[in-house]
Amino acid sequence: MPKRVDHEERRAQIAEALIQVAGRRGLHAVGMRDVAAEAGVSLRLVQYYFETKEKLLFYGLQHLTARFTARVGARLAAAGPEPGPRATIEALLLASLPIDEESRTFHLLYSSYSILSVTDEALAAQPFIDNPDAAENALTGLLEKAQASGLADPGIAARTEAISLLAMTATMGTSILVGQRTPESAIAVLHHHLDRIFATARKPAAKNG
Repeated sequence: MPKRVDHEERRAQIAEALIQVAGRRGLHAVGMRDVAAEAGVSLRLVQYYFETKEKLLFYGLQHLTARFTARVGARLAAAGPEPGPRATIEALLLASLPIDEESRTFHLLYSSYSILSVTDEALAAQPFIDNPDAAENALTGLLEKAQASGLADPGIAARTEAISLLAMTATMGTSILVGQRTPESAIAVLHHHLDRIFATARKPAAKNG
């Protein structure tokens, strides 16, 4: 009896091959034939599932995002059953810094997708990500929750801080990739800003009298 093909599994296999070869050579230099060779399948099979390189690239972005989400989830699980707003924010931001091979590939390719979406008309016609404000909204909500619980400085503008943290992390990620700074120094900068935002939690209570 012929083996039943799991089409989603096969598509994920091809997307994983795209990520691996693009992580070594750069997204701009990858063709469908390269991906087929990396996946150990025929070019015809890659074309059967994705038809065009743009469709393969967009599916690869979705696959990359799913891997990032799983990495954030693993960090949160390691932080305990109730990690709290700060630990959740740290998990989200640290997962996007290129501090190991997995996160390096994520940062490199996500940046490449951003650039290609500007110059490639077919890719630009696709939504770059399903919800481009998802991370900003999530961080804003966490900061507002921390403020309401007395864990963060009540005087900060939560959305502005969320935007700043995301922009800072993205920029530091690039600086790590090009060798401008070490992962350790980038993490120290991130902790410095989180300490400022969550400073209220460390202040001793005022004594009466």
